[in-house]
Amino acid sequence: MKVIKRDGRAVDYDKKKIEIAIEKANQEVRKSKRATKEEIKKITDYIEELDKKRILVEDIQDIIEEKLMEFDKYDLAKKYIVYRYTRALVRKQNTTDESILGLIRKTNKEVMEENSNKNAIIASTQRDLIAGEVSKDLTKRMLLPEKIMKAHEEGILHFHDADYFLQPIFNCCLINIGDMLDNGTVMNGKLMESPKSFQVACTITTQIIASVASSQYGGQSVDIRHLGKYLRKSYNKFKRELEDQYLGRLSDEMIEEITQTRLKTELRQGVQTIQYQINTLMTTNGQSPFVTLFLNLDKDDEYIKENAMIIEEILKQRYQGIKNEKGVFVTPAFPKLIYVLDEHNCLKGGKYDYLTKLAVKCSSKRMYPDYISAKKMRENYEGNVFSPMGCRSFLSPWKDENGNYKFEGRFNQGVVSINLPQIALTANGDEEKFWELLSERLELCKEALMCRHYALLGTTSDVSPVHWRYGAIARLGAGEKIDPLLKDGYSTISLGYIGVYETIKVMKGVSHTTPEGKEFALKLMKTLKEATEKWKKETGLGFGLYGTPAESLCYRFARIDKEKFGDVEDITDKGYYTNSYHVDVREKIDAFSKLAFESELQKLSLGGAISYVEIPNMSKNLEALEELVKFIYDNIQYAEFNTKSDYCHVCGYDGEIIINDNNEWECPQCGNKDHSKMNVTRRTCGYLGENFWNVGKTKEIKSRVLHL
Repeated sequence: MKVIKRDGRAVDYDKKKIEIAIEKANQEVRKSKRATKEEIKKITDYIEELDKKRILVEDIQDIIEEKLMEFDKYDLAKKYIVYRYTRALVRKQNTTDESILGLIRKTNKEVMEENSNKNAIIASTQRDLIAGEVSKDLTKRMLLPEKIMKAHEEGILHFHDADYFLQPIFNCCLINIGDMLDNGTVMNGKLMESPKSFQVACTITTQIIASVASSQYGGQSVDIRHLGKYLRKSYNKFKRELEDQYLGRLSDEMIEEITQTRLKTELRQGVQTIQYQINTLMTTNGQSPFVTLFLNLDKDDEYIKENAMIIEEILKQRYQGIKNEKGVFVTPAFPKLIYVLDEHNCLKGGKYDYLTKLAVKCSSKRMYPDYISAKKMRENYEGNVFSPMGCRSFLSPWKDENGNYKFEGRFNQGVVSINLPQIALTANGDEEKFWELLSERLELCKEALMCRHYALLGTTSDVSPVHWRYGAIARLGAGEKIDPLLKDGYSTISLGYIGVYETIKVMKGVSHTTPEGKEFALKLMKTLKEATEKWKKETGLGFGLYGTPAESLCYRFARIDKEKFGDVEDITDKGYYTNSYHVDVREKIDAFSKLAFESELQKLSLGGAISYVEIPNMSKNLEALEELVKFIYDNIQYAEFNTKSDYCHVCGYDGEIIINDNNEWECPQCGNKDHSKMNVTRRTCGYLGENFWNVGKTKEIKSRVLHL
């Protein structure tokens, strides 16, 4: 007989649990009022004689109460009923008081450190976090089915962004910036017409970014190719003014030279506007806008020349950095940059190779840009090249009524992640049980994801006019429902996953980089992908498999499982799970092999993925980095470099960040302990050993892999 728990799990019937529960209640009454062992046995016998295949835990409790009263054990039954009622109240009670006070007192470390992009000390951020705690509480007690919330608490799955679930807002998007610039937009009830110059276009773009970020909770991306048109407008404007004033008095060459000088000044100031406004604006989320600039040169773009100039200026300014309060140039967290490698700039003699060399130089010092291979992306997405939403969430190809692919103006409804290592630990090496458990928990994830979808259904355009009425996503009428944009694959909804490496290690005893482990890993990833494809057919919604971006979740799942299973070598004992399909940090694998291996798994995670390699002393190994960039273009869709060098954004210290006596990361120069204001590349696992670096004639790079 299977007992169905409140969270929907089916567990084996165990009469010992009933006996223990009644014995505990016995201790609350006088001896004369207690149930005897014979009476307890009659209760368990009665339940077993029902001969049911499945029984609800609530039904068992009802039977216990009825039988106790049949035996005239009224006091005992009363104690049992009161206990049951008390437990139900506990499950439903308000839980925000201590968590909110903990934010104010700075003792709620879990919430304060969950998002490294937020400074949890300042008032505006605390206001957002306090609202988030209220949302999480209502989500837990009222908005989500109890079994989903129970599964979240037990680490079976993770219901992302519960701190925003109370509101009808979504995760991340690709802003349709081209439409908003070309056709104008409205913000705060004020019309903003199509700009007449590059500088104004840059200013409006940053205002749009801030407005969009304030009405959603995930990342957003802007394709800068739409700015090329406005740089040409500035060029034409400057040249026309000079010709009107100096034609016949200055030569054509001189007019062109002055025009170019003025254009370069406007280009520099416009890009500076984007960089500084994004870093100084504060959204209602209590942070700078989580925005990504997509740097892609399309060979068929009529403004490719102007866009090459814009990309060059963006990379130059990012390389320089932004001054902090002490006047030291530091690396800004935003905007994130993604640079697209294509035939004309993949360092094989292309016209725009000079831009890629500049991008590599910038990566060596400032970590960004990341790199997308247009070649591999076209293979994976029906010939299309487009930006992720934020830093790694990708849309599925979708065509409009005219048969044209559309990506900008689309969005993600939300994410639920599955804890894969917990399934393996529960199955304890039994493959049949593993696949059975995986199937059960995937259905639970689907139900949780549908909760996200249903929460958005019926939302009207007035909730966020900048998104739904004025072009960021659509141009709906006032009061019009957004429902059509939630269906038929227009927007995505994502199944995340954590810990492929640990899962294979538990099930096979080897890494997924071995032949045996790889075979199981591919089967696992295909099963996850097939589940999303099945859900897509069943519902018509845009389900996708997504390499979960929540680095803090790697800790949370591992912590929960350690409490449940104890220290399991190389699994729960190290304090984290490896994110998505990534190779574990401690494996000895060179950068090329890592990227080649992960590319096979990345292809199965088309709802979102990125791969990392750690390169020590990047600024001194530009030639080697260029070889890696060539390799990325030919072998993997999306990759990023990290460096072992630590860095403090407060004082500009560029040395090793220490671990102080309180086991905290601390800058030895200024004493900064705020993770969001430092780069500490070893902070996830605390690895302090050697990296291996060898650049010889083969330009081979051997590097330990950074775990994030």
